[in-house]
Amino acid sequence: MRHSIRQAKVKADETDKKRARPRLRGVGAFVFALMILAGGVGLFTHPATPLAPAWNPLQPLRIDDPLTPLTGWKLSRAANDPAQCLAALDGHAAARAMPDFTVSDQCHIQTRVDLSRVGRAQLTPVETRCAIALRLAMWERHSVQPAAQQHLGSAVDVINHIGSYNCRAMRTADGTSTSMSTHATAAAIDISGFALANGTKITLIDDWQGDTANARFLRALRDGACQFFRLTLSPDYNALHADHFHLQSRGWGLCR
Repeated sequence: MRHSIRQAKVKADETDKKRARPRLRGVGAFVFALMILAGGVGLFTHPATPLAPAWNPLQPLRIDDPLTPLTGWKLSRAANDPAQCLAALDGHAAARAMPDFTVSDQCHIQTRVDLSRVGRAQLTPVETRCAIALRLAMWERHSVQPAAQQHLGSAVDVINHIGSYNCRAMRTADGTSTSMSTHATAAAIDISGFALANGTKITLIDDWQGDTANARFLRALRDGACQFFRLTLSPDYNALHADHFHLQSRGWGLCR
């Protein structure tokens, strides 16, 4: 009788232990996850973290950081935040913040800046949105200057444009649209050519066609712009763009 009671007690203890193991495993997994999470946050936030700023999602966009898979996300976040946008441009562009400009609900410039330089490249002063200035600065740093050195052996000193803000309807191959252009809110800029430090002048209307060094340079710039702008149109798109790149800070990702 006593033996049977002892056996029953042993079985009950074993059953209780088995029931406790999943709970213990769950608690252990939870504690382990907390430790990993704490270590991960520390990796991002610790002052002595070995993680480079370009790879740290908690660090803001810096124009001179190398490109990483996080760059596009950081760029979008900064472009949509006026304070982050201006902070990123500081030291990398001549962009003077201005009060917002409003003509109507359809025609205005929010987060307006007066832009006259991105990187080392000068521009005729243009009033545009901070997001356009920031995307131009990224393009100049990571596409324009490297492509100029690769294809032409010289730096770009001037980026020529034909404007950003223009309160007008969209132009299409079939005529004027009923929709407003992104230029009506300065959410785009049109780039027409470049002047190099060695004196070379390049325009899209004269140099896009063919397999010359100038043409390869311009095509590299078009492809590079697609990394930093939400919509990029070149002479390959249609005749309306034969003389310029249309670079837009909002859109559906068209690159042509």
